Amino acid sequence: MDYNIPSDPAMLLSFINMKLRDYYPTLEALCDDLDIDSDDLCNRLASIGYHYDPSLNKFN
Repeated sequence: MDYNIPSDPAMLLSFINMKLRDYYPTLEALCDDLDIDSDDLCNRLASIGYHYDPSLNKFN
């Protein structure tokens, strides 16, 4: 992952949810803009029990 994205899963969760809340209407838009592999991101956050909810536009 690029763009100085946190490697710690808990910090990653906070970072991604903040970006989704403040800047991006969808996970796809965030991943495209930040050049993040969405499958890798989802797998990393699933490892700590979080999954993307498109209706809320956040991981919970």
